[in-house]
Amino acid sequence: MDGKKLEYKGKEALKGIQKLTAEAEKVQEDLLKAILTRNKKTEYLQKHMKGLSTDDVLEFKQKVPVITYKDIYPYIQRIANGEDSSLISGHHITEMLCSSGTSGGEPKLMPSIAEDLDRRTFVYNLIMPIMNQYVTGLDEGKAMLLYFVKAEMSTPCGLPARTVLTSYYKSKHFKCRSSDPYNDHTSPNEAILCDDSNQSMYCQLLAGLINRHHVLRLGAVFASALLRAISFLERNWLSLCSDIRTGQLNPMITDSGCRSAMSTMLKLADPHLADEIENICSRRSWKGIVCDLWPKAKYIEAVVTGSMSQYIPALEYYSRGKLPLVCTMYASSECYFGVNLKPLCDPANVAFTLLPNMAYYEFIPLDENETYGNDDEEIPSDKLVELVLVKVGCYYELVVTTFSGLNRYRIGDVLQVTGFHNQTPQFRFICRRNVILSIDNDKTNEEDLHKSIMAAKRLLEPYNALLVEYTSYADTSSVPGHYVIYWEIKHCTPSVLDKVSSPLGPKVLQDCCIAMEEDLDYIYRRCRTNDKSIGPLEIRVVKPGTFESLMDLFIKQGASINQYKTPRCIKSDAALKLLNSSVKAYFFSPRDPTWNP
Repeated sequence: MDGKKLEYKGKEALKGIQKLTAEAEKVQEDLLKAILTRNKKTEYLQKHMKGLSTDDVLEFKQKVPVITYKDIYPYIQRIANGEDSSLISGHHITEMLCSSGTSGGEPKLMPSIAEDLDRRTFVYNLIMPIMNQYVTGLDEGKAMLLYFVKAEMSTPCGLPARTVLTSYYKSKHFKCRSSDPYNDHTSPNEAILCDDSNQSMYCQLLAGLINRHHVLRLGAVFASALLRAISFLERNWLSLCSDIRTGQLNPMITDSGCRSAMSTMLKLADPHLADEIENICSRRSWKGIVCDLWPKAKYIEAVVTGSMSQYIPALEYYSRGKLPLVCTMYASSECYFGVNLKPLCDPANVAFTLLPNMAYYEFIPLDENETYGNDDEEIPSDKLVELVLVKVGCYYELVVTTFSGLNRYRIGDVLQVTGFHNQTPQFRFICRRNVILSIDNDKTNEEDLHKSIMAAKRLLEPYNALLVEYTSYADTSSVPGHYVIYWEIKHCTPSVLDKVSSPLGPKVLQDCCIAMEEDLDYIYRRCRTNDKSIGPLEIRVVKPGTFESLMDLFIKQGASINQYKTPRCIKSDAALKLLNSSVKAYFFSPRDPTWNP
């Protein structure tokens, strides 16, 4: 494909964005009509829409309820067990996408139809035309983007069940993409598609190092994955240099696709390149290592919004703050939503323009300080706000209706309107509703954390020990990050009639750590055991009275003594300082939790 064709394609993409956003109201109206035309005969919609009105859209808005996963789950389960897709969709459901959210400890399954891949590709194809407006010359080198697939499952009837990114990377849309100098990746497909995450990481880093003088942009889908790659490089740079120096791939790479692709890439020994990399990696400090290893890189691409914002200081350390952190798009397993039209903005100011042709959007208004409700809360239909009617500065929870069979489905994301692009609102991602801990793809809410702590604290009872209070913190000061749980334990004096108990030793607290991990959900356990993207859970036992001091701190800062509740996750630097100054013992999980794909 020649440069003129690509330039034309880029201009057409930008014109397309302008047209979509200028006609957002009509695009949304037409989209909902198209969804209802296709899906109104499904079992789900017929249950709610009786066909008494000649206006499908009006009946949909009046009769179809706002739902969460538990409401659609019975239909998804029936399809997973072999019943027809027409339960919820007018098109054949080709796969189930495993969401990073969970239900009952298992990953949520989201229905997907073949044309969903076209929609995702549409969004990906907008990224470079947008970037080219701000960064020039991106067609003159390579992109070192670290992509990974996850373990796959199958539903009882044989439908693939996999993450949305695994689905995309394994599709012809990705594997058979046309040659494009704006998207010339260092990583060969074989390395990206390798199921062994260690071999995949090794080969992708090796490819990036071989092409170090050609890399113009680098990154990963999530900031956490890029930091994991840097940590992996710290442990393996000597071996990677050896491969480059000798032109021979490390025997640890046993995947046939990886061996073939990387052997071709190595082909000739390059001692000079190996010396360059070795001199950089052997320095005492790795501050700025990204800029030193890839000196032509113009920016880092990764999700740095929401819980991923905790990794911004580390990314700035490794890049000396010289490389912009670019967050290009807003997407989920349920749907790809929108793009960042100002990609070089400060990460704190990232706002996404929702593309009105992706799904039909509605919004639940929220107060700024609202706790964002719970899944059992019934949302009146007349409370929902249409896409073009949201107000700048206001907070909303996103609700979507899709061709694949989600109808007025609560995504669980809390967004704030920052402005408009033409007729289309732009949103800042605030948080996931009810999520308090997240390191990677895990999303642990307060209820799940409490449940796991209740399972662990039972181990204290034989030792006449009582868990007085607890809180938590997602520690990302090292890679991989890990959950830190602060416990205040009271040692009860046994009565004369009580059996004398043994002292509370370190093994008991280690057992408490693994008991918590075993009780946390499927995604957390996968990240810990398979992906190695989360480190062992840690319990920090604090001195008696610590949580009273914590309450005093928050009351001094303005909290009401009458309404004070111990926060189950700590965000305040002052509170963390207080807790950490009171720690008298540290304990870690002694092993990985159980996880079965």
